[in-house]
Parts: sequence; structure tokens; C-alpha cells
Amino acid sequence: MSSFVKDLVRVGTSNVAVILFGVATSIVTARFIGPEGNGIIAGLTVYPALFMSFGSLGIRQSTAYFLGKNIYSEDRIKRAITQIWSLTTVVSLVICYLLMIYFSKSGENFLLVILALLPIPFSLFVTYNSGIFLGRNDIKSFNKVNWIPPFIVLVVSLVLVGLFEQGVKGALIAALGGQVFMAILMLLKNEFIKAFSLIYDFKVIKSMLSLGIVYAIALLIINLNYKVDVILLDKLSTSYELGIYSKGAGIIQYLWQIPMVLSTIIFSRSASAKDDYVFSLKVAQLLRISLIIVGGASLVLFFMSNFVILAMYGEAFRASVSVLKILLPGVLLLTVFKVMNMDLAGKGKPWVSMKAMIPALILNVILNLLWIQDYGANGASLASSVSYSVAAILFAYFYCKETKVPAKELFYIRKSDFNIIFSKMGKFIPIKK
Repeated sequence: MSSFVKDLVRVGTSNVAVILFGVATSIVTARFIGPEGNGIIAGLTVYPALFMSFGSLGIRQSTAYFLGKNIYSEDRIKRAITQIWSLTTVVSLVICYLLMIYFSKSGENFLLVILALLPIPFSLFVTYNSGIFLGRNDIKSFNKVNWIPPFIVLVVSLVLVGLFEQGVKGALIAALGGQVFMAILMLLKNEFIKAFSLIYDFKVIKSMLSLGIVYAIALLIINLNYKVDVILLDKLSTSYELGIYSKGAGIIQYLWQIPMVLSTIIFSRSASAKDDYVFSLKVAQLLRISLIIVGGASLVLFFMSNFVILAMYGEAFRASVSVLKILLPGVLLLTVFKVMNMDLAGKGKPWVSMKAMIPALILNVILNLLWIQDYGANGASLASSVSYSVAAILFAYFYCKETKVPAKELFYIRKSDFNIIFSKMGKFIPIKK
């Protein structure tokens, strides 16, 4: 467990950095671009972000699985993913371009569309190759993949958006800069450049795609549930309402960084776990701790939402306060999914998530269509909160059925859950005799 805690500290530190850089960038875009400009950014980036979940073809997850189980060598896997990347980059760019042109109100500006598309090949490259770090349980290197791009985005945003007042264009260039920098760093420092080859290993490619496509479909459905409100707001409402929603939702989704600290490690270790049931019991313990932490943070955020929104974004975003409050219950409940899904994904069972997410997605679409035109950003928030809650309840049921872990193990909090925390604190806090 000591190595687990070390990984937990590393990932926790990385995620804190991601949150700080992300919040700082969000403040810069809010203060210098305003609600409407932020709505345009949200409308432009939703399709590339959404398609990345499918366009990535689950290669990171299948890479971690095959490498963690020692099914294929690292060299063979690296060569296969670079070849898959070459093809999927072209397909992803074409499909995303068509989606943005024909389905987004913001797609009328050709320059902005191109700037929103350009990060895709670099982001795919980083996503694919980061699975190598997960597969060999190299959490330290994986952390760099997480925090370096947001740091670059913040720096470039300060220069282009804050200093030179380049508005939406500057924000999109900043997003591109983060992915380009990380892709070049991976290419040069981690010897991925040696993996490019015209000799195709079709056995590895077929195996990775066969498992990866299941991950990809699951991720697409999951991310559709997160993004469908943005898509429908873009179509049915105004850029102002979309901007208000994006900032409120953006803050609250940082709460998910807490369970994501655990999820990264869970996926990595689940892929190589010897006893699946015992490992699932440990994951259930981590879930119970996560629910307490996220619940406490949600309560604080609820009562301080007015101060947080106005202090960060200013009076122009006051309407984002209600968005934040409405989303909180659903985000808290979805912590169950965020933590436990990585266990099943690491076991090579990503399809279980679809049993919960497909009904939740259908409900989300229906409720958004009913509520957006009358209630705007608040309607989208309520639809998402209800959908997240349904997804969490359904997934808890299917997880227990799949792993044979009793439901009480997920939610029955006990004093022993915190022994590991107290034991670590004891090393730094002297006990008086």
C-alpha cells in the first residue's frame, strides 16, 4: 500500500497543478473575453473534445492493458500506436471539420474553426502514447502529460489574451500551444520517434483496435453525457447562455479531479492486478473516502458559490452561480462512476459503463430539449444533474453485479477506511505521550 500512497501523492500533486492552471486560464478568458466570447469558444471546442473520445479509439486504455498484462512488448505496441495515429489523425480532422461547419453556430468563422481543429493531431499523439506510462505503472511520467499542457496554455493565454488582447483567437492558439509542446517533448525525450515504421504488425494493431474500439465507444457515450448540454445550448440558445453555462460547469467539474487522482492509479494497477476481487474491495474503500472528500468540498462550494464566481469571473458571470449550484448534486453522485469505472476498464470490461450511460444520455437529451428553451443555462444544468444521478445509481448496480462486491461495500463508511491516512499523518505529526 505504501507504493500506492506514493503514487496517490504524485497524482494528487499533479492534479492540483492542473486545477490551478485551469482555473487561472479560465479567469483570464472570463475577464478579457466575457460571456459571449466564452460561449463561442465552448461551441467551437465541444466537437473536437467530444470526438477525441472516439477518435482516440481507446488506444491509451488498450495500450495500458496489453502492456500491463505483458501480452505484447513495449516496442511492438509503440510501433502499432504510431501507425494507428497516422490514419486516425486524418479521419478525425475531416469528421470534426464537418461537424463544426454544419452543426455549430460558431462554425461560420473559418479561421476560428481551423484553430480549434489544429490541436487534434497533437492531442491524439499525446493521448495514445501516454498509455505506455500507465501500462508500465510509470505514474511520474504520466503526471507530466497531465500538468505540462495546462501550464503552457496558461502562459500563452496570459500573453495573447491578457497582454495582446487577441480574444477568442488568442485562447484557441493557447490551447494549441499546450498540445504541440507536449507532443514534441514526447517525441524527442521518450524515444517515440524510433517507433515510426512502414513495417506493419497487423496482429498487434488488430488486437489493440479490437479492444480499443470498445473503450472508444464507451468513452464517446460517457463524454456525450458530459457535452450534450453544450451542443444543445449552442443550437437552441445563445452564445451568452452557453458562456454562462461553461463557466459554472467548468468550476464544478474541477471537483472530479479528486476522484480522478484515484482513477489514474486504479486503472494502471487494475490492469496488472493478480486478484481482481481483492483489488475491487480496495477500490471500494477509496470510493468511500472520495465521497466524503467530494461531499465536503461540494458543501463548501455551494455556500461560497456567489463569492467564488464573482471573485474569479466578475459581475458579468453572476448567472453562473445558479448553474454551479444546480449541478452539484449530480456531480457528487457521479463520483461513484468516476472511481469505479476505472476498475472495470482496467480489467478490460469498459462495456459495463454503457449499461448505465446510454439510458442516462437518452434522459439527458430529452430533458435538455424540454428545458433549454425556457430556462437556458439553468435548464441544461438541471438536465445534466438528473442524468448524472441516474448514471451513478445504475452504474453502482451493474458494478456490484459484475464484480460480486456487495453494495454496502461501496457506501458503508467505517473507521478503518482512514487508517492509511492516519498512519501516514503519524509520520509527520509527533504523538505526545
